[in-house]
Amino acid sequence: MGPALEGLRDRAQEMEPALRQFVEEMGPALRDLMGEIGDLSAFHAPEVLPNGDILLRRKSPQDVQDTPTPEGEIEL
Repeated sequence: MGPALEGLRDRAQEMEPALRQFVEEMGPALRDLMGEIGDLSAFHAPEVLPNGDILLRRKSPQDVQDTPTPEGEIEL
C-alpha cells in the first residue's frame, strides 16, 4: 500500500500547479454562475436533446416541496 500512496502523493504534487491555475481562472466565473443558479435542488436533472442542446428545467414550487430529503441528511 505504501508505494501506491507514494505514487499518489507524487502525482498530486505534479497536478497542483495546474489545479491552482484552474481555480484562479475559473473560480470567479463558477462563483458567479452559482450565484445565478442558486440551490441546485430546485432544478430537475439536465436533459440532453437529440440536437445536443441541454435543458435545465427549474422545478415548480410543488415539485420542490414533494422532493424527499435523502436519508441521513437533515433539512436546515
